[in-house]
Amino acid sequence: MSDGGKEALIAYRVARAEESLDEARLLLDAGHLNTAVNRLYYACFYAISALLMSGGHGSSRHSGVRSLFDAHWVKTGKIPVAQGRFYRGLFNNRQKSDYADLAEFAPTDVRAWLTQAEEFVTLVTHLARPGPPPT
Repeated sequence: MSDGGKEALIAYRVARAEESLDEARLLLDAGHLNTAVNRLYYACFYAISALLMSGGHGSSRHSGVRSLFDAHWVKTGKIPVAQGRFYRGLFNNRQKSDYADLAEFAPTDVRAWLTQAEEFVTLVTHLARPGPPPT
């Protein structure tokens, strides 16, 4: 892949991360908590996908994305361990929201996850596209 193609794909994935955060906010405000959890997970997933691409890595499987993220960014100290733990927890909550019967989340929990996901996406996309530090 050319550098221009790689940069375009990274930009696309960053845009998808931001769009997914916007969707999560709307869904949370409308009381659609399970779907908001799904969009929070995908916001982080798209951000990590951009980061993987920037480092020359990629996977078509969610487990592969988690594994590469842990190996190349969390275990190396480039990403705080707490952020890696947050992403794994969000993955588990997304699994519940999408596949478990009678899954329910407290609005206060989902709102807290939104704040954490916003911070996560800011940090990860900054690493994927270095530039001025996030504000």
